[in-house]
Amino acid sequence: MKDMTVEEYYALDNRLTETVPTLGPNGNGFFSRKGFQVVGLDENTAKILNTKAMATRQTPSEIIATLLRKELTLVHAQG
Repeated sequence: MKDMTVEEYYALDNRLTETVPTLGPNGNGFFSRKGFQVVGLDENTAKILNTKAMATRQTPSEIIATLLRKELTLVHAQG
């Protein structure tokens, strides 16, 4: 990849920071997810989660959702 000039850098920076992303007509894509939240994880937990995601061919969100469903099932069964 060739280096950007200062002008190209500022043009790209402006485009990325000042442009509001538009959603596609079919509603797919990163910016069209409803209920999307960012959750902070420590570095070790993130590594474990990403490793499991690659091994199982799931997204980190799918793994977390599965773990939460199992936990809720256990709590409900005990309770």
